[in-house]
Amino acid sequence: MIKFIHLVVGGATGTVARYALSGAAYRVFGAGFPYGTFAVNLTGCFILGFLASFTERRLVLDTNARLLLMVGFCGAFTTFSTFILETANLIKDGEATRAFLNVLLSVVVGFIVLRLGVLLGEVL
Repeated sequence: MIKFIHLVVGGATGTVARYALSGAAYRVFGAGFPYGTFAVNLTGCFILGFLASFTERRLVLDTNARLLLMVGFCGAFTTFSTFILETANLIKDGEATRAFLNVLLSVVVGFIVLRLGVLLGEVL
C-alpha cells in the first residue's frame, strides 16, 4: 500500500508542476507554438536523466523514493502524449513546418538536456 501512496503523491505533485510550468511558458511566449509542452518535456527529460544517473551511481534513493520521484512525479510531469496531440493539431491546422520543428526540437534538445542531466548526476 505504501508504494501506491508514493505513486499518488508523486503523480499529484508532477501534475501540479506540469500545469504551473506549462501555464507560465504559455503566458511568457504565447500560444502560437506548444511552448508549455516543450518546456515541460525538456525539463522532464533533464530531471529523469539526472535522477536515473545520480541514483545509479550513488544509490541514495530507496525503492519508494524512486517510485515517488521517477515514476510518480516524472510520469505525471512529462507530456509525451500531449506533445503528439499538439503536433497533430499543428499539422491539421496547416502548420506542418511548426509541427516538424516541434518534433525535431523536442527530440534533439530533449536528448541533449537528458545527457546534461546524466552528466550532472555523474559529477555530484
